[in-house]
Amino acid sequence: MRPFRIILLVLLASLALPHSARSQTPDSDPVLVGAGDIAECANLEGSQQTASLLDQIDGTVFTAGDNAYNAGTAQEFRRCYEPTWGRHKARTRPAPGNHDYGSPGALPYYAYFGENAGPDRRGYYSFDLGAWHIISLNSNIPVSAGSPQEKWLRADLAEHRAVCTLAIWHHPLFSSGPHGNNPRMKDLWRALYDFGADVVLNGHDHDYERFAPQDPDGQADPQGIREFVVGTGGASAYPFILIKPNSEVRRSYVYGVLKLTLHPTSYDWEFISTQGQTFGDSGTASCHNQADTVGLARLASGPLIG
Repeated sequence: MRPFRIILLVLLASLALPHSARSQTPDSDPVLVGAGDIAECANLEGSQQTASLLDQIDGTVFTAGDNAYNAGTAQEFRRCYEPTWGRHKARTRPAPGNHDYGSPGALPYYAYFGENAGPDRRGYYSFDLGAWHIISLNSNIPVSAGSPQEKWLRADLAEHRAVCTLAIWHHPLFSSGPHGNNPRMKDLWRALYDFGADVVLNGHDHDYERFAPQDPDGQADPQGIREFVVGTGGASAYPFILIKPNSEVRRSYVYGVLKLTLHPTSYDWEFISTQGQTFGDSGTASCHNQADTVGLARLASGPLIG
């Protein structure tokens, strides 16, 4: 067969492939996928179902705390988390929750995740994923302005002037679920806002909620931070109590994971429910912090806190 005929046949075969198959390349944009409030030993069905979703999604897995119930013991990680989400441990970047701290110092959590949980058993760390800077924080230890964690966060943000920045922790600043808002998280949110961060991922309330971009005081702000509460990893689901301002999409009594595709200057989100559930949420947004505009303007407007 002549060479030009071989080339023609290869091109025709490529055109016959579905678009999604043709568009997948080795250098495709990275995916961050996960949830919080995961392996409840009294009922593993939910975490088994969400772990099955992870089986089908490549990328980096995040957890937004409360990884093993009820007290984050070594036995609960071994018996409940390990058979479900544990099969993705090598690609997981976790955050701790209050139930993980049900064991003194959350020592089983740090022992289980090892280096992936960050250095020095402090529970906060950062890493880059494609063009994005990702920060995992610890909402179970001091978080106020001037605390070691808040000072570290500001230093980390100053060092990593990424166009797109995302943070993960357990207790949400804003939530319409039964736990409601957590005002103690405002200083960490303010640090992120000062540097023009784009997305915050939380758990704690066992539901799904997406907020419009807002500032640390809960005022709608197109240049603010978009928060997702995604406490849907498998623990017993919660209802909503009091709907908070800027809440755009909500769903209670649902299990699933949030998949974020991280483009160099934008992101796509997709909430994927477990089998048998029909709820979904998806969209796309641009990163608003061009490193030399929004963040620098905010920092120049007043003194740093902490």
